[in-house]
Amino acid sequence: MSLIRHESKGILSKVVEANGFVFTAGITPNNTNQDVTAQTREVTAEIDRLLALAGSNKSKIVSATIWVPDIRLRDKMNIAWNEWTGGQNLPGRACIEAKLADPAILVEIAVIATK
Repeated sequence: MSLIRHESKGILSKVVEANGFVFTAGITPNNTNQDVTAQTREVTAEIDRLLALAGSNKSKIVSATIWVPDIRLRDKMNIAWNEWTGGQNLPGRACIEAKLADPAILVEIAVIATK
Protein backbone atom coordinates (compact mmCIF):
# COMPACT_ATOMS: atom_id res chain seq x y z
CA MET A 1 0.00 0.00 0.00
CA SER A 2 1.29 3.42 -0.97
CA LEU A 3 0.98 6.05 1.79
CA ILE A 4 2.32 9.60 1.75
CA ARG A 5 1.64 12.22 4.43
CA HIS A 6 2.05 15.93 3.67
CA GLU A 7 2.44 18.82 6.09
CA SER A 8 2.41 16.67 9.21
CA LYS A 9 2.60 18.70 12.39
CA GLY A 10 1.26 18.45 15.91
CA ILE A 11 -1.71 16.10 15.84
CA LEU A 12 -2.39 15.68 12.11
CA SER A 13 -1.27 15.67 8.51
CA LYS A 14 -3.04 18.27 6.38
CA VAL A 15 -3.30 15.83 3.49
CA VAL A 16 -2.67 12.10 3.11
CA GLU A 17 -2.33 10.05 -0.09
CA ALA A 18 -3.29 6.39 0.16
CA ASN A 19 -3.93 3.86 -2.62
CA GLY A 20 -4.95 6.44 -5.21
CA PHE A 21 -7.05 8.51 -2.80
CA VAL A 22 -6.33 11.88 -1.24
CA PHE A 23 -7.74 12.76 2.20
CA THR A 24 -7.60 16.24 3.69
CA ALA A 25 -7.86 17.05 7.36
CA GLY A 26 -10.70 19.31 8.42
CA ILE A 27 -9.57 22.64 6.98
CA THR A 28 -10.48 25.86 8.78
CA PRO A 29 -9.80 29.50 7.88
CA ASN A 30 -6.87 31.45 9.28
CA ASN A 31 -8.72 34.76 9.05
CA THR A 32 -11.75 34.42 11.31
CA ASN A 33 -12.60 38.14 11.10
CA GLN A 34 -14.77 37.44 8.04
CA ASP A 35 -18.26 36.14 7.38
CA VAL A 36 -18.91 32.50 6.52
CA THR A 37 -18.84 33.14 2.76
CA ALA A 38 -15.34 34.64 2.93
CA GLN A 39 -14.16 31.94 5.34
CA THR A 40 -15.42 29.28 2.93
CA ARG A 41 -13.54 30.93 0.05
CA GLU A 42 -10.36 30.81 2.13
CA VAL A 43 -10.92 27.16 3.07
CA THR A 44 -11.64 26.04 -0.51
CA ALA A 45 -8.51 27.84 -1.74
CA GLU A 46 -6.49 25.90 0.84
CA ILE A 47 -8.15 22.66 -0.27
CA ASP A 48 -7.13 23.48 -3.86
CA ARG A 49 -3.53 23.92 -2.68
CA LEU A 50 -3.52 20.69 -0.68
CA LEU A 51 -5.07 18.63 -3.47
CA ALA A 52 -2.46 19.97 -5.92
CA LEU A 53 0.29 19.05 -3.45
CA ALA A 54 -0.99 15.47 -3.63
CA GLY A 55 -1.41 15.44 -7.42
CA SER A 56 -5.18 15.91 -7.48
CA ASN A 57 -7.74 18.70 -7.88
CA LYS A 58 -11.31 19.62 -6.98
CA SER A 59 -12.75 17.86 -10.06
CA LYS A 60 -11.68 14.58 -8.45
CA ILE A 61 -13.39 15.10 -5.08
CA VAL A 62 -15.73 12.20 -4.35
CA SER A 63 -16.85 13.21 -0.84
CA ALA A 64 -16.98 16.38 1.25
CA THR A 65 -17.94 16.89 4.86
CA ILE A 66 -18.71 20.44 5.95
CA TRP A 67 -19.24 21.58 9.53
CA VAL A 68 -20.87 24.87 10.51
CA PRO A 69 -21.61 26.01 14.08
CA ASP A 70 -25.14 27.04 13.10
CA ILE A 71 -26.97 25.31 10.24
CA ARG A 72 -28.53 28.67 9.33
CA LEU A 73 -25.08 29.61 7.95
CA ARG A 74 -25.41 26.92 5.30
CA ASP A 75 -26.97 29.14 2.62
CA LYS A 76 -24.21 31.76 2.90
CA MET A 77 -21.56 29.05 2.96
CA ASN A 78 -23.12 27.57 -0.19
CA ILE A 79 -22.54 30.86 -2.04
CA ALA A 80 -18.78 30.26 -1.90
CA TRP A 81 -19.16 26.49 -2.35
CA ASN A 82 -21.17 27.00 -5.56
CA GLU A 83 -18.66 29.57 -6.86
CA TRP A 84 -15.86 27.09 -6.17
CA THR A 85 -17.48 24.04 -7.76
CA GLY A 86 -19.16 25.95 -10.59
CA GLY A 87 -21.84 23.25 -10.43
CA GLN A 88 -19.37 20.79 -11.96
CA ASN A 89 -18.08 17.44 -10.67
CA LEU A 90 -20.16 17.67 -7.51
CA PRO A 91 -19.13 15.25 -4.75
CA GLY A 92 -21.28 13.41 -2.28
CA ARG A 93 -21.60 15.92 0.54
CA ALA A 94 -22.80 16.34 4.10
CA CYS A 95 -23.26 19.64 5.90
CA ILE A 96 -23.44 19.22 9.66
CA GLU A 97 -24.11 21.63 12.50
CA ALA A 98 -21.41 21.18 15.14
CA LYS A 99 -19.59 23.13 17.79
CA LEU A 100 -16.20 24.02 16.28
CA ALA A 101 -12.86 24.44 18.09
CA ASP A 102 -13.05 28.26 18.12
CA PRO A 103 -16.32 30.25 18.16
CA ALA A 104 -14.92 32.56 15.47
CA ILE A 105 -14.55 29.65 13.02
CA LEU A 106 -17.70 29.49 10.92
CA VAL A 107 -16.81 26.62 8.59
CA GLU A 108 -14.61 23.52 8.47
CA ILE A 109 -14.32 21.28 5.42
CA ALA A 110 -12.68 17.89 4.82
CA VAL A 111 -12.63 16.18 1.42
CA ILE A 112 -11.71 12.85 -0.10
CA ALA A 113 -10.55 12.84 -3.72
CA THR A 114 -8.99 10.46 -6.20
CA LYS A 115 -5.56 11.05 -7.73
